[in-house]
Amino acid sequence: MLNLESNLAEIPTIGPRFVQRFAQMGIHTVKDLLYHFPTRYEDFSQIYPINDLEPGQQATIQGTVEDVNVRRTWKRHLTIVEAKITDESGTLRAVWFNQPYIKNVLRPGRLANFSGKVALSDDELYLSHPTYELVDSSDAETRHTARLVPIYPETRGLTSKGIRFVIQPLLNNLRPVAEWLPAEVRRAHGLLEINAALRAVHFPEHIEDSALAKKRFAFEDLFLLHLLNIRQKLKLAREKAPPLTTDIERLKKVLASLPFELTQSQKRSLWEIVQDLARNRPMNRLLQGDVGSGKTVIAALAALVASWNGYQTALMAPTEVLARQHFATLKQLFLRLAPSDQAPLAILTAAGAKALYGDDLETEIKKPKLAAGLRTGDFKIVIGTHALIQKGVDFERLGLVVIDEQHRFGVNQRQALTRGSARIEKPGLPHFLSMSATPIPRTLMLTVFGDLDISTIDELPAGRKKIVTKIVDPQNRLKAYGFIRAHIQKGRQTFVICPRIESADASASDSRQAKLWEVKSVKEEYEKLSRKIFPELRVAMLHGQLKAKEKEAIMKKFRGGETDILVSTSVVEVGVDVPNATIMMIEGAERFGLAQLYQFRGRVGRGEHQSYCFLFTDSAAKQTAERLTAIVTAKNGFELAEMDLELRGPGEFIGDKQTGLPDIAMRGLQNAELIRDSRQAAVEVIQADPNLKNNPALAAKLKSFAAAIHLE
Repeated sequence: MLNLESNLAEIPTIGPRFVQRFAQMGIHTVKDLLYHFPTRYEDFSQIYPINDLEPGQQATIQGTVEDVNVRRTWKRHLTIVEAKITDESGTLRAVWFNQPYIKNVLRPGRLANFSGKVALSDDELYLSHPTYELVDSSDAETRHTARLVPIYPETRGLTSKGIRFVIQPLLNNLRPVAEWLPAEVRRAHGLLEINAALRAVHFPEHIEDSALAKKRFAFEDLFLLHLLNIRQKLKLAREKAPPLTTDIERLKKVLASLPFELTQSQKRSLWEIVQDLARNRPMNRLLQGDVGSGKTVIAALAALVASWNGYQTALMAPTEVLARQHFATLKQLFLRLAPSDQAPLAILTAAGAKALYGDDLETEIKKPKLAAGLRTGDFKIVIGTHALIQKGVDFERLGLVVIDEQHRFGVNQRQALTRGSARIEKPGLPHFLSMSATPIPRTLMLTVFGDLDISTIDELPAGRKKIVTKIVDPQNRLKAYGFIRAHIQKGRQTFVICPRIESADASASDSRQAKLWEVKSVKEEYEKLSRKIFPELRVAMLHGQLKAKEKEAIMKKFRGGETDILVSTSVVEVGVDVPNATIMMIEGAERFGLAQLYQFRGRVGRGEHQSYCFLFTDSAAKQTAERLTAIVTAKNGFELAEMDLELRGPGEFIGDKQTGLPDIAMRGLQNAELIRDSRQAAVEVIQADPNLKNNPALAAKLKSFAAAIHLE
């Protein structure tokens, strides 16, 4: 008997060719294969008499092979196999192309099922390229015909028929899988037992059976995810952190010095963070806000509170461009404060280090000097990229960790910041605040970010004008160029975003390469705009392959108004603040997700002038129109996030490949009812059995699940 851990290579009935092709799909064990679920089912469950068939019908017949012929058409170099099939009601032809081996399988006199499409030629019905299956009797168990037939994700040389051929005997020879989902949970939510679910998901008797099976597997993964989050939250509540109290009068003085008044949701979020910091357990909070809603200011105020308590803050950003933007923002903020309220500020990236020493003197310093200043506590706030977690960077008293666009960092990277030999007085952890301008749907917040408390900034600063957004089709391209030129002549600036840095090889014969070549590239667009469309304007180019100092110089010129048009990749997706830029032009808009398009659009509309976003697309696909219309009509980022979740799925927000979550769980994240029920079940289990001592099978499953996923 087989078990889930059995290696496919060790099963004699699975040939090496199958093993190799499964390996290409990441399938190595029986479990891997049985959890490779069908994406849909073909309904061939009803067997029709030949005389009842109609053109265009998808049908199964069962009959005896009378004769099989093979012929070749020399003009088209095709091999045609024709079989004559009879049942009690009549006779029918079945036709296959370029499969001559079929003649050796379908021998005259054999009983077989044939499932496929009924076609009509010269007033004669025939089955076009049907799936066939030899049977011994009319009630024989089948894999490919006379049933709901599963259709799987495939790869070159491995069809759904081949996958079915392997899976059915595995199910028949599998040692019963131990059930780990508590019986009371299964009863309460109408979930199938695991062995029944495995059979029903691959070979259901009825389509309702497959739906029940998929519900069970989606539920179990969401249930485990909720359990992890709940236990993580409980574990964190038992940890110690330095209580960072806030001098309210001092904070009011700082707020009064700002050139703007905080919005109500900014004030609410700041108060929630201040209350968390004052506790002796680690804050674990997500600050979520629309693009341009002022999250960085709230994080800066929290960092000041930490510094007033004698503790340091590390603010980590995913890109150098964003890190430098945060440094500029905090610099402008701190220079407005009284010297006694300021905090020594530094930035550390792969390109180098800078420090701000209490006045407008921004000084380049050596990395070793900055590292020494962090170890001695001279620098209270440091901003950086992954350079902050490199060897040799330690803190004297790290009290607060802030991570921007936190879903872009892995758990290990976050832990590298929050733990370490000299990072904080022992025992204890620093407080943790993550920020995201990517609007996250409520269902994802409850699951993927379920271990975090949420603060939401759901309003923009006063005076911000709504960005006018238009979808531009090819025939209106020149008109859009004229509009852009007119605005630049008024003193405004423009972003142009492209999906690629450079074109693929234009001479490539491979169809995939040819398709890639059609995608607009930064280098190609820069050449076109600077030489042909806007030769009289100042056009610059920015992308991730440039050196850090080159990127910094390009952005400095653009911010300073020395560049009219910046052609860029998604490197400007977050954090870039150029108030004079009023037009965002996005080439190949259909190639970006809605959340990403929303981020791009947020790079404009940050000043006093009316701003515009032009979505350029050459696609006439209906789905493209739906998605791009959504960004035009959505009232805010959160409404757009719900639309994107419905249209594209949760991978848009958390990354299909980054999470390790199974596909079926990813799709389950779109089902609010399933999320609610699985969360409730997890809460009830933990309340009744906090350490899962009474559920050892569940505890073991949870441990393996935690090891398998790596939520970003």
